[in-house]
Amino acid sequence: MNTRPRLTRSIPFWLLVAGSLASGAAGGVVLMDKLAKMETALTAGTATGVDVYVGQIWAVLGAILVGVGAIGLLLAFTLGALRAFAVAPRAATADERDELATQAAEDAPAPAAEDTSDETAQPVLDGAGR
Repeated sequence: MNTRPRLTRSIPFWLLVAGSLASGAAGGVVLMDKLAKMETALTAGTATGVDVYVGQIWAVLGAILVGVGAIGLLLAFTLGALRAFAVAPRAATADERDELATQAAEDAPAPAAEDTSDETAQPVLDGAGR
């Protein structure tokens, strides 16, 4: 029986894929929005320092988010590829289980002789504490 869950049922794997897609999409929206506003303002000649310099920082943030999303998707694809090459543990047959049980019984130490003295017993105290 395979003790490892399939990758398609792995919640962290799907969180990685969904987070990567969300990061890439959000970064793309921010990047395109800021670049479009900067282009419009610069070609119209109405660009202010805030439009240009702050818009650049927002565009860089969008590009970083797109990059993080791409790296996350590459990691998810790598995990999928590595999981495809992983060898699943083989289930033991009935003969192998019997052999393992016999070996375990032979390797187990013999029970020690029981000691009848009770050194750990607590003395019984009467009501006066003696």
